[in-house]
Amino acid sequence: MTRPRFELVFFDVDSTLVTIEGIDVLGEGDPEIVRLTEAAMNGEIPLEEAYEKRLARIRPSAGRIERLAQQYQSSITSGGAQTIETLRGAGVDVHLVTAGIEQAVIPLAEILGIHRRAVHAVPLLFGDDGAYAGFDTASPLARAGGKETVVLNVRARSHGKAAFVGDGATDLEAKEAVDRFIGFGGVKARDRVEKEADFFVRGPSLLDVLPFLIGESQ
Repeated sequence: MTRPRFELVFFDVDSTLVTIEGIDVLGEGDPEIVRLTEAAMNGEIPLEEAYEKRLARIRPSAGRIERLAQQYQSSITSGGAQTIETLRGAGVDVHLVTAGIEQAVIPLAEILGIHRRAVHAVPLLFGDDGAYAGFDTASPLARAGGKETVVLNVRARSHGKAAFVGDGATDLEAKEAVDRFIGFGGVKARDRVEKEADFFVRGPSLLDVLPFLIGESQ
């Protein structure tokens, strides 16, 4: 069996493990939603500023989130399922760390064989009628620096080296919390991520990150 270089590997979801940005899909092309997403992912505005504004503007119902969950499952990045399967087969503890919506991400994790405990996302709140009623404002993932917080919390309960794979500025915030940060540009190549990542993979297949995660130590 191929030896893993890292005991823990964290993956972003939107524009990394899947080819869509869930919040933009929910926004149905609203240019203001797209603008806020890009500004946050490029590090131009704090995530918390974009997060609350986008959800307040969209107000997605529980039914709409169920449909988003299905869209996630049909939008897995090329090589994504094989990448997760290979890492898990090598004994790596794979986690998903995303500012995406928990109710939409969990079904994606399930088909990839990732346990619920390893899904770190933001729960939405709904009324009895399924109408949007807010989000978990206590979640660190709804604000700047949240991914670093989550990674540090996981590592405090685990042993061994860790790596992070992501596409955006919010992912880069976790760089100092891991031993290796791999920028993935197979969906969207962002200049800042390419410059600051330890390694940058252009893709388009997520399988291209595997040489940096398993095999003989460098």
